[in-house]
Amino acid sequence: MAASYKKLFKLLIDREMKSKDLAAKAGISTATLAKMKKDGATVSSDVLVKICTALNCTMDEIVEIIPEKEND
Repeated sequence: MAASYKKLFKLLIDREMKSKDLAAKAGISTATLAKMKKDGATVSSDVLVKICTALNCTMDEIVEIIPEKEND
């Protein structure tokens, strides 16, 4: 399974917030957010908690689990 953070970046757009502003508010690096723009990127639960705290949201609002495709 892989994680997709598209929900996070859509939430930022909806709130008219830039990635660098979130990074500063959450106390994480902009490089971590850049990494998260790629589907399947792995980040620690600590990072996700910091983001959720900064945005006052839950994890299901920023991350989606994508099941792996089975080979036929």
